[in-house]
Amino acid sequence: MLQCREDVLTFTKQLVNIESVVNTKGEKLIAQSLFNMISSLPYFSENPSQLVLEQTLNDDQERYNVLAFVKGTKGNSNRTVILMGHIDTVGIDDFNQLKDKACFPEKLMESLKSEQLPASAKEHLDSGDWLFGRGVLDMKSGVASNLYLLNYYSLHPEELDGNIVLLSECDEEDSSHGVLSALKTLKRWKKEHGFDYVAAINADFVSPRYEGDENRYIYKGTVGKLLPSFFITGAETHVGSAFEGLDPNFIAAELTRQINYNPELCNEAFGETTVPPVSLKQTDLKPSYTVQTALSAYVYYNFFIHSWSPKDVLDKLKEQAYIAFNNALTSFEERYKQYSAMSGEPFMQPAWKPRVFTYEEMEQLLQEENGDIFTTHMNEFKEKLSTNTSLDTRMFAARVVEAAWKWMKDKNPAIILFYSSLYSPRIELTGKTPDELALITALDEAVEEIQPHYQHPIVTRNFFPYISDMSFVALSDDEAGINAETNNNPSWGTKLFVDYQDIRDINVPVINIGPYGLDAHKKLERMEMTYSLEVVPNLTNLVIQKLLNH
Repeated sequence: MLQCREDVLTFTKQLVNIESVVNTKGEKLIAQSLFNMISSLPYFSENPSQLVLEQTLNDDQERYNVLAFVKGTKGNSNRTVILMGHIDTVGIDDFNQLKDKACFPEKLMESLKSEQLPASAKEHLDSGDWLFGRGVLDMKSGVASNLYLLNYYSLHPEELDGNIVLLSECDEEDSSHGVLSALKTLKRWKKEHGFDYVAAINADFVSPRYEGDENRYIYKGTVGKLLPSFFITGAETHVGSAFEGLDPNFIAAELTRQINYNPELCNEAFGETTVPPVSLKQTDLKPSYTVQTALSAYVYYNFFIHSWSPKDVLDKLKEQAYIAFNNALTSFEERYKQYSAMSGEPFMQPAWKPRVFTYEEMEQLLQEENGDIFTTHMNEFKEKLSTNTSLDTRMFAARVVEAAWKWMKDKNPAIILFYSSLYSPRIELTGKTPDELALITALDEAVEEIQPHYQHPIVTRNFFPYISDMSFVALSDDEAGINAETNNNPSWGTKLFVDYQDIRDINVPVINIGPYGLDAHKKLERMEMTYSLEVVPNLTNLVIQKLLNH
């Protein structure tokens, strides 16, 4: 067992002390600081070309990744393990009056002693085995573990029959510019140094799955995340003549009732089930108050997947949208009849029918109807709209759909289904390839060796349950699945672009061995030091040894 606790703790505090909130200058600062830390190691003073500080590509922000590698001297193997971890954090505004202490664990913990805390947090604070602060859990202690192992093998390359690569990437908490840019470097090193990437080990945090859960989880592969979005058009009317039009908010409400928390939309694979979709935004697109009903509404949902592809999700949600639309029209008609009976006014049978298009279907229809003039107009519209920095990718996509809808000849109410954000691909690790099987075997053996030295159960599961950069080092989706995502994302090529060929070229099986703790992204973010500073580095090291020195 490596005696690593104090070293990993020191690295953790050094990293936590640097405020590196995503989309701020702190991302640049921490990358430079980490680069300087690694540069000072004797190995990298002698091998400076094996360490790079590289700016992200196609990014509005100036920020950097840090990548480094150690070449083992035990043999001539090109087998290479990638150690991954992100160096950005979420914001610190939730710390309120303790904001100035958020990145200084000792000062923060001293101040927390005089705060009213939940019983578990107070117990952890008093225990001496928990560290509080922004980034201690998510995920600078994980990066510190990787940094420790890089340093260790830089001092002992003779223990390594192969190579390890450190990837410390920025922008994980927003748009993954960091890992997507780093793929280019990994590909270059693969060509220049003959690296055979056999595994990637991510060091993102893990937490209990439910109250009272004492397990510490290791994950093989990761959940995928999509943001299915719906542009909903109605029939405008004056509110004084309510039943002469159809309020798109009415349809949107029915759509959310149909999709939100719907167990039919949970994706089970290998005995593990995703949480159901939940709406993240629901609004109409009226710019200001008027007594006219809205012309359109917009709603999008978080959607996790284990085995479904983006195409599968579109198919399932198109069906759900038809159900919701039909339910909305049925309810509208029933209420209209009831109102007519009460008021004595005549009932006029509504002529609307449920209509649901994917964005790709609508775009194809408009291209057939209008030809190149439509395509040219939309390309120019997107380029101009992309200069509006107040629009995030989700609202940008909605405005593109809104602009395309104006070209529709039949403007009866409809629902347009599309994706409006970055797809974080799912990864299944099943043992179907020699590299996958070797990684699973190495992990199982490592856990078996470490477990007697740690009091809580270390349990392996199939899908990391949070969004992470693990999604961008391998692909489980086929081309049709990926095309369904790109062809139905109005932001694609303007606001969003992922070079999926880069991912296919790396395509390395990935697991997550990361720090354990509670309340990531919250004021009481904290990590358990024994597991995070001792078990995690030793587990990771055993997997490396079994993969490279087998």
